[in-house]
Amino acid sequence: MKTVRSNVNIAELDEAIANLPKTAKAKARVLNVMTELEPGRFMTLKDLKEAARTSAETISGLEKQGLLSITEQVIGRDPYAGHEFEPTRPLPLVSAQEAACTKIMDAKQAETFLLHGVTGSGKTEIYLQSIAKVLAEGKEAIVLVPEISLTPQMVERFKGRFGEQVAVLHSALSHGEKYDEWRKIERKDAKVVVGARSAVFAPFENIGIIIIDEEHEASYKQEDNPRYHARDVAIWRAKRHGCPVVLGSATPSLESFARAKKGVYTLLELPDRINRQVMPEVHVVDMREELRNENRTEFSTLLLEKIKQRIAAKQQIVLLLNKRGYASFVMCRDCGYVVECPNCDISLTYHQATNRMKCHYCGHEERVPSKCPSCESEHIRYFGTGTQKVEESLTKLIPEARIIRMDVDTTRTKGAHEKLLTRFKNQEADILLGTQMIAKGLDFPNITLVGVLNADTMLFLPDFRASERTFQLLTQVSGRAGRHELPGEVVVQSYSPEHYSIEFAKEHDYLGFYEHEMQMRRRGAYPPFYYLTLISVSDSDERKAIQTIHSIASHLKTKLAANSMILGPVPSTISRINNKYRYQCMIKYKFEPELKRELKELLDHFQKEQAKGLTISIDVQPYVLM
Repeated sequence: MKTVRSNVNIAELDEAIANLPKTAKAKARVLNVMTELEPGRFMTLKDLKEAARTSAETISGLEKQGLLSITEQVIGRDPYAGHEFEPTRPLPLVSAQEAACTKIMDAKQAETFLLHGVTGSGKTEIYLQSIAKVLAEGKEAIVLVPEISLTPQMVERFKGRFGEQVAVLHSALSHGEKYDEWRKIERKDAKVVVGARSAVFAPFENIGIIIIDEEHEASYKQEDNPRYHARDVAIWRAKRHGCPVVLGSATPSLESFARAKKGVYTLLELPDRINRQVMPEVHVVDMREELRNENRTEFSTLLLEKIKQRIAAKQQIVLLLNKRGYASFVMCRDCGYVVECPNCDISLTYHQATNRMKCHYCGHEERVPSKCPSCESEHIRYFGTGTQKVEESLTKLIPEARIIRMDVDTTRTKGAHEKLLTRFKNQEADILLGTQMIAKGLDFPNITLVGVLNADTMLFLPDFRASERTFQLLTQVSGRAGRHELPGEVVVQSYSPEHYSIEFAKEHDYLGFYEHEMQMRRRGAYPPFYYLTLISVSDSDERKAIQTIHSIASHLKTKLAANSMILGPVPSTISRINNKYRYQCMIKYKFEPELKRELKELLDHFQKEQAKGLTISIDVQPYVLM
């Protein structure tokens, strides 16, 4: 980028302006702008042209006179330019924090720590103080956060403590900003990287600590090739650099907690919130009873009452809904016809803003039919509940409520997450309504009520982690309430209130849930007792996909140990996406040292078919089974 700086001091600039002929008004404007710059500072050529309302030729003329110099200069695009981060100082640590911090910093070689602390127990301050010690030793630090929505608050905390030494890497940055942040790290101008999954590859050469916040999150596993898990990469890098890895969570994954119990990881416990604030009281509402009492809204009587109380008291509310869009699907009430995607075996989602239906797999969209395409009935209706619909219902039930809706649709534009959260932080709204992105990381002092509108959404998915994810989500979102002086309350609405994941979440009982779920996993031969590998085959020719998956399964059965299992082959949960038929089989095993070699040979064997459109994907330790 071309930049302009003055070759003379301000007094000489003033003298040059005085000596200019009266007709050289453009040159006078340029020199007047330059006099306002601090000594040694520069302006971009583009900015100077705009400020002086002139052309590049005028500025070149002043360069020829020796007054200015124009040079090419690399100027990094700062995604946080214009943000003022208030500097913070280290906070005094309570004894449990102090003990955890000491153990992490005393690690003289690669060691993995599992920092299990209840929501609001001060895990972030441990991260900050551990990093400060690492920086003092001249080393570098990587901090991973799971969601882009968490990044604004985390960036604020790390920039507030470490200033310009922090680089940020996540998918919402433009290509140019990502490139500049990466260059900033390479030039050694940054010592701390905060970012999502891919930040684990930051080009540091002297890493002193790697921190993975909310380590249980599925977003740390990449679902496309290369299918890596950020935790595995972090542990591998830590071994090379001889530094600690800290895995932090209020609800660790069962695999991580089991490793900590076995001594593979070092377990650090933070059992209490800072300042001994009590955990929020959780009320579980049986929505079946609400239906029996003729309540057909998305809100139980209890939740509506508590929302009104909080608004009257000028306190804030977080409402979680596990959906996006307006309604789940469009269905004919006469014949039961559901509008499906022509390319995928899945119903289309209705979006009210555009009055269109979209497929969230292949991108197909179409208008909502006025009549049923099957029986031509006009009784075609929207079913299910989306964030837009909940917002509409809330506005009708509580007209005075100021609502911020935060979901995939409202956060598409750059910086939208931060703008919405800043508005909520500044108390420009009473209610933050959103999908899973609002469940974690938010720390606002005025939130005293959290409502979970549909706790069952994930509970009965065909996934052995469904109960674990439900427990984690409920515990995480409950932790947004009452984190400061004001006490918090949580209302969980469910059609299955007796389910163990909801009962344990109500009591904030991670250990109880862990023991119960481990029994279920042992019985079902699932991780952490067994390893998994998922093999998926897809092709536009269904017969070819079936033949291939059967051939793979038959071959592997002859090669695997007696105690290993192959489940399937079966059609995938969504059996067709983008006009390709999908089939899969799952391998469960305890020890298969030759499995990787066998799988590579299979891929080589089917190379010609893959060139013709057949797709074979192999996912070792899959996190998404659908």
